[in-house]
Amino acid sequence: MTTDTDGHTGSDTAGPTLTIDELAARAGVTVRTVRFYGTKGLLPPPVIGPRRVGHYGQQHVARLALIEELQHQGMTLAAIERYMAQLPPDLSHHDLAMHRAVVASWAPDTVETVSAAELRRRAGRPLADDEVERLCAMNVIRRDGESYRVDSGLLRLAVQLLDVPLSEAAILAARKVLIEHSRAAAHELSQLFRGEVSERAEEDVKSLSAHMQPIVVQALLTTFQRSLKEEVHQWLDASLDVSEEGISEEGISGEAVSEDGRPS
Repeated sequence: MTTDTDGHTGSDTAGPTLTIDELAARAGVTVRTVRFYGTKGLLPPPVIGPRRVGHYGQQHVARLALIEELQHQGMTLAAIERYMAQLPPDLSHHDLAMHRAVVASWAPDTVETVSAAELRRRAGRPLADDEVERLCAMNVIRRDGESYRVDSGLLRLAVQLLDVPLSEAAILAARKVLIEHSRAAAHELSQLFRGEVSERAEEDVKSLSAHMQPIVVQALLTTFQRSLKEEVHQWLDASLDVSEEGISEEGISGEAVSEDGRPS
């Protein structure tokens, strides 16, 4: 669970806590835009609190970020409506962030030079100086005089990592693992597809590549999600087994047991 700069709890389980003004500021859009997306069904309605004030949560923030990414891909409003309508209504903000990451992966690499103010706007939230330094350490941004070179495809993902209770060393180690294994998978898949298109015309090859990239990325994401879930379940099961062993050694009813087996 995270807390934003205004002291609001930022998780789906904590419930919606953002006013429409705070949501708009967090997403970098206008209040009018939030209301417009609501009328189009792109955003679920807010939770109505005391004094008829609507409150929004992290799912709304994530949906706005996904809509923004779809716009960057050149989708029309009608196409965005169709895309969003296909998503399950109960997706968490983490699931929506993964959808956004997949969409962003379809775009070519985009590294831009932006000002400090523009960096914070694109991050979708205020950034403290130490957080900017962490983004630099993760190689997501790089100082260029008074400006920053920004990897737009990774920025929002890296900003989310700022709230994860992991050390910088662990994040960098995880990044190294992901890069190494994704490059290995990309190499093997490219070798596989190369054999399929070696005798085809250049235009056919380009067409196949354009169609396969989003499919392969989605397949990798789904496979990784399932594999990670299995690993986490095994890890938790092992932890529970260890805990149960510790309880049994203490004896029934929580009594401590001495070396000769008698309650101490």
